[in-house]
Amino acid sequence: MQISFENKVALVTGAGRGIGRQIALTLAEGGATVICVSKSATCEAVAKEIVGKGGKAKAYCVDVADSAAVAEACAAILKEFEKVDILVNNAGITRDTLLLRMSNEDFEDVVKTNLNSCFYWIKGLVRPMTSARWGRIINITSVVGLVGNAGQVNYAAAKAGMMGLTKSLAREIASRTVTVNAVAPGFIETDMTGVLDPSIKEMASKTIPLKKFGQAADVATLVAYLASEQAGYITGQVIAVDGGMTM
Repeated sequence: MQISFENKVALVTGAGRGIGRQIALTLAEGGATVICVSKSATCEAVAKEIVGKGGKAKAYCVDVADSAAVAEACAAILKEFEKVDILVNNAGITRDTLLLRMSNEDFEDVVKTNLNSCFYWIKGLVRPMTSARWGRIINITSVVGLVGNAGQVNYAAAKAGMMGLTKSLAREIASRTVTVNAVAPGFIETDMTGVLDPSIKEMASKTIPLKKFGQAADVATLVAYLASEQAGYITGQVIAVDGGMTM
């Protein structure tokens, strides 16, 4: 099965590194014009990497937790590209600590960046999708949103919220043939997990039936499928990429 994104415009938040970067590269390899978004200039490097490989990309430095900044970016993007066909909400942060030590700011920053940002980008970009009667919205959540994790009440709440948003929105816009799905990664080899102590990684691996961490490409491959024409009958789903942790 060959997946093509020719003549499609994709936007990936948190595209500057890790899973987001791999998703952006994978969609570009399929022929999509990829709008790489991140708060820092790291998205510019990814856009240049795509262009250097013969692909099409543009970078936007946007604080996804800032509703006004996202609205302004969406307006500029729609003015230039007319519509975004594929939206991947991947941006996220962590502020891990036990609830009794967690500040209001720790909780609010994580929820704004992980959950609120999904609402902001969807609100700004979904109308042209529904008008065209074609679109793919994919929210990158986490297995933590499914099972919880001590020290991450803020992150787990945000990721669980993304799942509820996914299922509700899927019902709202299914009649316009726009699909909405979520991907829930488990332990994936990224910059974030790379700083973990080897003993912690070894202990974590023992909880995974496949006995290893996944790769960013494992997530990106599923995202590419969900973004494709072939996945048109899949909507409202939360699919884990976790080596069997939550089966």
